[in-house]
Amino acid sequence: MSRALAALHASGVPAAFAEVRDGRRTWSGASGVADLSTARPARPDMRHRVGSITKSFVAATVLQLVAEGKVGLDDPVGRWLPELVPGEVGQRVTVRMLLNHTSGIGNYTEAILDSYAEVTSVGQTRFTPEELVQIGLSLPRTGAPGDHYSYSNTGYIIIGLLIEKVTGNAASAEVTRRVIRPLRLDDTYFPGADRTIRGRHAGAHFALFGVRDFATYDMSWAWTAGELISTPSDLDTFYRALLGGRLLPPAQLAQMRTTVPMDPARPDDGGYGLGLFWLPTPCGAAWGHDGGVIGQITVSLHAPDGGRQMSLATNLSHYNLGVIPEVHPIDAALADAVMAGVCPNATAQRAAAGTTMRLPLPGAIAIPLR
Repeated sequence: MSRALAALHASGVPAAFAEVRDGRRTWSGASGVADLSTARPARPDMRHRVGSITKSFVAATVLQLVAEGKVGLDDPVGRWLPELVPGEVGQRVTVRMLLNHTSGIGNYTEAILDSYAEVTSVGQTRFTPEELVQIGLSLPRTGAPGDHYSYSNTGYIIIGLLIEKVTGNAASAEVTRRVIRPLRLDDTYFPGADRTIRGRHAGAHFALFGVRDFATYDMSWAWTAGELISTPSDLDTFYRALLGGRLLPPAQLAQMRTTVPMDPARPDDGGYGLGLFWLPTPCGAAWGHDGGVIGQITVSLHAPDGGRQMSLATNLSHYNLGVIPEVHPIDAALADAVMAGVCPNATAQRAAAGTTMRLPLPGAIAIPLR
C-alpha cells in the first residue's frame, strides 16, 4: 500500500493518505505534501472534507427513523414537505427515490458550479437548504420518478430538511446524535458556518489554480449532501459499524443495500442503494461511497461485512476536465491504490484496475465543472 500511495503522489497528486484495516490489523500511511504553499508533509490522521460520503451518514440516520416507524421509505416527500416540494413531484417522489437517486430531480450543483469563476464565489456564499432545493427543482427533470438512476445532490438536501421536519432537530445535530457520537468519531463533524477545517488537515487544491489552497471554504452549498469533515480512520470505523449491523436493524440494512444500476446498459459496473454503492473488484463487490469537493477527493470502500477496509484521501481535484480521452494517469494510480487496499492479493489483476473499477466515481462527478 505504501508503494501505491507513493505512485499516486508521483502521478501528480500533492498528497495521498489512507487507512487500511483487515480484521484487527490496521495500517495507515501518507505520501507527499499536505499543501503546496508550505510543503508540510502529509499525515494519515489529517482531517479532510469527505464530500458525498456524507450521504452514507445521512441515509443511516433516515433508516434509523424508518426502523422507529417515524417515516416510511415509500412516503411521498410532499407528505412531509408540501410547501417545499409541491404538486406532482411531491406526490410521486418518495423518500426512497431521494436516497437512491431515482427521483428525476435535477442536480443543483450543475447550476452553481458550472464555471471556473464559481469555484471561488460559491465558497464565499451562504446558501440556505431551501435555496438549493429551489435551484434543483428549477432544472430540467432527468427522468420520471423511480425510472432510473441519476445522481442528484438536491435529493439529499431535501432529505436533510425531512430529518428536521420529522425530528424537530437540526439535521447535523441528529446525525451527530445518532451516528457520530455513539461511534466516538472524534474527528468527524459538520462545520456549519465555520469555513475552516479545525485541527490538522490537508490542503485543497483545484488543479487549474495552482498552489491556491481552498481548504478554507463555505460549505453551505453542500450541507447534508456533502458537508462532512472526517478522517480515513473515522470513515473505516463508521463503515465497519454500518456494514456489521451496529447502526441499523437487519431489515433496514438490507434496504440500504438494495441497489439500482448506476449505468442501466452496464449493470455489472456497480449499483447504488440508499446512500451506499457497490463496485466490482477482482476480489468481489466492495461497498461504500466516495466524495469530491473543491480540492479534495475521498474514496472509502469495504468488504461486504466490513472486515477488509480502505479509506483514501487526496488533496487535488479537477485534474481531468475532459481533455484527455483515455484514463487520466491520476485516475489510473487512484484505481491501483484502491485495489491495493481492497484486494491486496489480486496483484496480477491490479494492473487492469482502471477498467475494473468504475471511473470516475459517482460522488466525484457530482461536482460538475467541465
